[in-house]
Amino acid sequence: MSIADNLKHVNETIVSACAKVNRNPDDITLVAVSKKKPVADILEAIEAGQQHFGENRVEESTVKIPQVNAQIDLPVTWHMIGHIQSRKAKIIAPLFDVIHSIDSVKLAKKLSSLAEQNEKVIDVLVECNVSGEDAKHGFNGYNWVRNQAVKDHLWQDIETIINLPNLRVCGLMTMAPFVDDIGVIRPIFADLFALREELQTSFKVTMPELSMGMTNDYAIAIEEGATMIRVGRAIFGERQY
Repeated sequence: MSIADNLKHVNETIVSACAKVNRNPDDITLVAVSKKKPVADILEAIEAGQQHFGENRVEESTVKIPQVNAQIDLPVTWHMIGHIQSRKAKIIAPLFDVIHSIDSVKLAKKLSSLAEQNEKVIDVLVECNVSGEDAKHGFNGYNWVRNQAVKDHLWQDIETIINLPNLRVCGLMTMAPFVDDIGVIRPIFADLFALREELQTSFKVTMPELSMGMTNDYAIAIEEGATMIRVGRAIFGERQY
């Protein structure tokens, strides 16, 4: 199947998942994860109507994003979805429109300082590890409902980030475990939704975005409240490493 066909199938799945829980498909942003994919594939996706793209490697992005931008008439939205070392924040800031992976106060402060220097505001999402997996990046949010110490520490960090100048905290991001068991995956997404709701109440802020769900589980994520889904293989096929 072509990239256009794959995009059509993914969008049909989005509509189906929304119908199950009475949501509007227009409220879902499909981020096509284009890491390890050539510029030609990205341009093909743009030709098919795709407007949001996600990259997770700094070095790759510095080459690909300018190349793509130089060949299109209307701008697309670039999402940084991978782990960022704070020393590379200076490279990331001008390349991306949305950063999903704020996983430390140190990184947030660095980006805030860069944005202030450049008189711009950066849209960011706070990455929270609510699954408890050691291999996952993000602020520790595992069992935040029952563990008061975890909750207190998380609240302190997020309050710090919310109050930084020139960052717009738009919501939260997480990754579910790579398993086929829906019974394991669904509670992770539900937990992030509940966390976002309580944070909005606690800090009297609006965090409209929940970035969760990938190729294997994006339909479940939508059913549990995702507003942004990060889909790569279902659009571009398997990656060549």
